[in-house]
Amino acid sequence: MFRSFRFNRLREIAGLMCLAAPLAACNPDTAMLDRVPEPLVTSVKVGEYHNIRFDASDPASLHALADERIGEIRQAHPGQSLRGKSVDINYLSLSGGGGDGAYGAGVLVGWTASGHRPKFDVVTGISTGALIAPMAFLGPAYDERLKEAFTTVSTADIQRGENVLAVVGAGDSLTGAGGLESLIARFLTPNMIEEIAAEHRKGRALLIGTTDLDAQRPIIWDIGAIAESGRPDSIDLVRTIIRASASIPGEFPPVKIAVDADGRPYNELHVDGGVTRQVFLYPPGYDPKVVDAAIGWHANRRAYIIRNARITPEYELTKEQLLPIANRSIGTLIKTQGVGDLYRIYLESETDRFDYNLTYIPSDFTARSTSFLDKEYMGQLFELGYQEGKAGVHWYKRPPGF
Repeated sequence: MFRSFRFNRLREIAGLMCLAAPLAACNPDTAMLDRVPEPLVTSVKVGEYHNIRFDASDPASLHALADERIGEIRQAHPGQSLRGKSVDINYLSLSGGGGDGAYGAGVLVGWTASGHRPKFDVVTGISTGALIAPMAFLGPAYDERLKEAFTTVSTADIQRGENVLAVVGAGDSLTGAGGLESLIARFLTPNMIEEIAAEHRKGRALLIGTTDLDAQRPIIWDIGAIAESGRPDSIDLVRTIIRASASIPGEFPPVKIAVDADGRPYNELHVDGGVTRQVFLYPPGYDPKVVDAAIGWHANRRAYIIRNARITPEYELTKEQLLPIANRSIGTLIKTQGVGDLYRIYLESETDRFDYNLTYIPSDFTARSTSFLDKEYMGQLFELGYQEGKAGVHWYKRPPGF
């Protein structure tokens, strides 16, 4: 999530700390007010919505997720029995990775060009994967928009000023939310929400992950259910969730999501879904065999996982200074967390009889990004993914180093 140039920016503005420090005392932290108390964390609701979010660490919530999935499938096939039928179910899981999401976008567009891209029954996204997921969910008709999003957008499109106060702890991020908010609104239109709702009614699922920062819990949001609700605030909620999933801590401010608990309104503080996991197929504890037993079908599941990152070690001399050491350490932590997630998904696929398919940025791609969203770098990475997708993606059948 974090890159060295972000810490370079910190160094550049650190000299202003003495000017900003007096302001800290005049800017009390109000973020802790009206936040969900710990005893109510697992009982929150969002307005009048029903079963649109699931706590990936709460067994009761996972049972509700299974029940919701059963209901969605039955709703998609009214009066029709699927018992005894053999069905193919394709999952697409899109990881975090910032500008490296250009790789996954390229793979998908190239996959379309190959003529072999399947229709995905379930699409999941985290961070930059959350930005890709709605367009991937709606299929090849959105390939041009997907390419546009990851080859024409630059750092200047989302960075609107420096927050000097962040350096002294009086601000919550280096970059304001406005740029990212505008970008999401540009690529997630009201028409797309209607199309997502229509696909949801067919039994397909679009799931986005965020992190409830106070509770240290991964939250999974059913975007299709939100879209299908028809509520006037549904598009705002979907955009808010995707912005939360992509809000890298420190770079962008946390996103407050209004909830109700025990008859009172509160705020939850959500950040990048990659804080709790880099990629997910479904949460541990969720059992698709429960769905199979209820529906009575014979499911042939295939999981396609796109890790928008390099996963092999990359040698780089680290300066013996605080910020470079922190930057290198965080980057290494994210890389190893991502590999661990790939192993977790492999275990799930073995347990639940999935066909496991993984792709990631190859180690021989040596270009380096020079800014948060380096348009030239992203264009090269998109082209790499496109050519791989068009030629036939080399899907790894096991996680790295297995």
